[in-house]
Amino acid sequence: MAVTMAEITKLRKMTGAGMMDCKNALNEAEGDIDKAMEIIRKKGQAVAAKRSDREASEGCVLAKAEGGFAAIIALKCETDFVANNVDFVKLTQDILDLAVANKCQTLEEVKALTLGNGTVQDAVTDRSGITGEKMELDGYMTVEGEYTTVYNHQGKNQLCTLVAMNKAAEAAAKGVAMQIAAMNPLAIDEDGVSEEVKNAEIAVAVEKTKAEQVQKAVEAALKKAGINPAHVDSEDHLESNMAKGWITAEDVAKAKEIIATVSAEKAANLPEAMIQNIAKGRLGKFLKEVCLLNQEDIMDGKKTVREVLKETDPELKIVAFKRFTLRAE
Repeated sequence: MAVTMAEITKLRKMTGAGMMDCKNALNEAEGDIDKAMEIIRKKGQAVAAKRSDREASEGCVLAKAEGGFAAIIALKCETDFVANNVDFVKLTQDILDLAVANKCQTLEEVKALTLGNGTVQDAVTDRSGITGEKMELDGYMTVEGEYTTVYNHQGKNQLCTLVAMNKAAEAAAKGVAMQIAAMNPLAIDEDGVSEEVKNAEIAVAVEKTKAEQVQKAVEAALKKAGINPAHVDSEDHLESNMAKGWITAEDVAKAKEIIATVSAEKAANLPEAMIQNIAKGRLGKFLKEVCLLNQEDIMDGKKTVREVLKETDPELKIVAFKRFTLRAE
């Protein structure tokens, strides 16, 4: 039997599939809308399975706050063409709306929610079949507090942040959300940074400090011997500078001897207390950079985020924050 344009249009509105896909499904189902929908769904499942090993690095990231609950979710795909599609963005928003309304705590809970004639995961699979691209839900994050707000960076659906505060303060909370987007803090304050991270940072700082102290000693010894340290700071420089006539073979041999001898002597006699003090200073700088309250406020570089909040309301506190982006940083 021949299908009508009205039937094709109806199926397209119900599934979001293309006109020809709807026509073919209706023809195969002999005009039965329910069967045609199932045909389109199975096609989506087949496409999703076929594309499962592809990388979904594009997508749409959205955030929403409702009362004391806020969430971010990302629906990922393969190309920015699909990511910017109106129906794709709407599906992401519909899923987020459901997640927030149900105050879902995990991505698995979100996937199991009812959307249309199936689950959220079914809807994602169906959309994959329509576009022919791999799609997956990712980046589901939530915060809760007396007051919550969200920020979608430049409205581009690529980077979103959430903030929970202990009380309502719209302007301050929005400023914090923008700060998080721009500066990517690791924690609210020092207490939020794990001992594992601090110890790792100290270890890196100690090694870096030792290397710098040894390098300073070597450079001083080279200069004392009349050799420019920049001419002998690598094997490549040794060879190229000798070829240019900037240093002699004798200089090269002398430089290598100085580097080996002074490096060994200095490394064996580094003052541990000084090394630890410098490393602790570097840890302090690291914590200033990665702790939200310690960061320089992006709107007023003369003040920290802590100082800006205190001026707004001495009792105002950040309870939690989250940040998600599709872009590598």
